[in-house]
Amino acid sequence: MWWRLPAAEWGRGKGAANRSALRRIVASGDRPGLIAYDGDDPVGWIAIAPRETYTRLAASRTLKPLDDTPVWSITCFFVAKDYRGRGVSERLIRGAVDHARSRGARMVEGYPVVSSTGKMPDAFAWTGLPSAFERAGFREAARPSRSRRIMRKAIRAKG
Repeated sequence: MWWRLPAAEWGRGKGAANRSALRRIVASGDRPGLIAYDGDDPVGWIAIAPRETYTRLAASRTLKPLDDTPVWSITCFFVAKDYRGRGVSERLIRGAVDHARSRGARMVEGYPVVSSTGKMPDAFAWTGLPSAFERAGFREAARPSRSRRIMRKAIRAKG
C-alpha cells in the first residue's frame, strides 16, 4: 500500500488499516500483485499495476514518467529468506509481465535499486535489483539517481 497512498494516509493506516485496504482491493477482483509458491507455501510477492495506480510514483521527482507511453509498474517484491538467490525474483518479474500482457499492457517498468558497494542488505532491495530485471529481459531506460534505475520491457500481445 506504500506506493498506492499519499504519505500521510499511509502513515495513518500503518499496520492493520493498510492490510485491510489491500484485502479490499483483492476482494474487489483486482489483482494488485502475484504470489510465488513452492508447493502450497507462499515464498514471494510482487506488486504490479498500471502506473497511475501508484500515487507515490505520480509524486516522485526521481521516478517521473520518461515519456507518454502507458506503462504498468512493478513497485515492490518480497522473497522469503530461504528462497533468496534462487531465481524467485526473476520468475516473479516474468509472471508480472505475463499478467500485465493479459490485461493489455504493452510496456512494463521496474525501479530497482543499485548499491554503490555492490552489496545491499535485503531490506533495501524491496524494489528489486537490476540483475533480476535484466535476466527477465528488461533494459535500462534511465538513471534518475546514483542508486535508482528505471528499467523497461516492451511486450507484445499474445496471439
